[in-house]
Amino acid sequence: MAEERRGAWFGFGFCGFGQALGSGRGRQVHSPEPLRAPGAGLDVCRVSASWSYTAFVTRERPPSGAIPTPALGACPAPSPASSPPPAGGGGQVELSGFAVGAVGGCRDAWASEELLVVLRAGPGPGAGTELQAWAPGSALRGEPLWAQTVPEAEREDGPGGDETQAGPLPLLPCARAYVSPRPPFYQPLAPTLRARRLELGAEHALLLDAAGQVFSWGGGRHGQLGHGTLEAEPEPRLLQALQGLTMAEVAAGGWHSVCVSEAGDIYIWGWNESGQLALPTKSVAEDGKTTSEASGLNEDGSEVKRVAGGGDGAPTPFIAVQPFPALLDLPLGSDAVKASCGSRHTAVVTRTGELYTWGWGICNLSQSSRI
Repeated sequence: MAEERRGAWFGFGFCGFGQALGSGRGRQVHSPEPLRAPGAGLDVCRVSASWSYTAFVTRERPPSGAIPTPALGACPAPSPASSPPPAGGGGQVELSGFAVGAVGGCRDAWASEELLVVLRAGPGPGAGTELQAWAPGSALRGEPLWAQTVPEAEREDGPGGDETQAGPLPLLPCARAYVSPRPPFYQPLAPTLRARRLELGAEHALLLDAAGQVFSWGGGRHGQLGHGTLEAEPEPRLLQALQGLTMAEVAAGGWHSVCVSEAGDIYIWGWNESGQLALPTKSVAEDGKTTSEASGLNEDGSEVKRVAGGGDGAPTPFIAVQPFPALLDLPLGSDAVKASCGSRHTAVVTRTGELYTWGWGICNLSQSSRI
């Protein structure tokens, strides 16, 4: 059996559409397995998973004696504007699952059910980097639905100025705009927002700026914005509850949000319908054969419901909506370094390499593994 390289990709979860998750055997992969990307001789440097398909950004392994590839996890940068994009070679997007296809000359990809977005070298010398939006079922053939040349990150002028380090798609390399799965695809950001990372939920957006502050906007009916209300916000609004805390990571689920501080603390808020906040849930209470229900609010504004019929007959509380960021403790006091969200589940990686998942567990998501 081939030895697994440090930093290799692993996959697990629902794969009923033939997504390449782990071994791909059956409709579900219940625990992390080494990822088998489509296409022989290709290394995966980035993965973007939607519900029915997965997009892999890969690079070709060089022949024996050739210049080594970049470090694992680093994707090839686009060609300089003065030279044409490479013919063949690394930087290829491969699709697996309900959507299939491949295209070369790519730097990044972002998969959603509505749209597949790729960032690739423009068609010809001096074309720069091009953002392309494709229908997932197009097999990346023909013409994209929409294409636009995008600028690269700009260096800030003045003392202490440095290059804005933009995160992956949907945030664009210029860190001044992002791509939306629905028209208009190109969404500019206010010049005052020095974005480092941007995450999109089903109805809301989270932005982490260069100073470690978190902004949110969009729909708020499930408390996913973290401002203490269920109201929508049309423009990015600073999360007052997190002021004074420097954040290192943000993640957006369908209707919930997570961020990780530089100290390794987890803050989580939004909808808790499937236990995606790791707070008491109705589904857990119903395991106790509940019979009736009453609603109310906590002092912090969270929506609390009490269900009668527990083991001792006392009402069992659970939290349906958490509109403010709540501090979440991991087992053994572990510090988090990375967070990610699915529609109704959450995953966190700790400093010591433990992976914790919780939430919608139809595919056995509630577990911990060493990675």
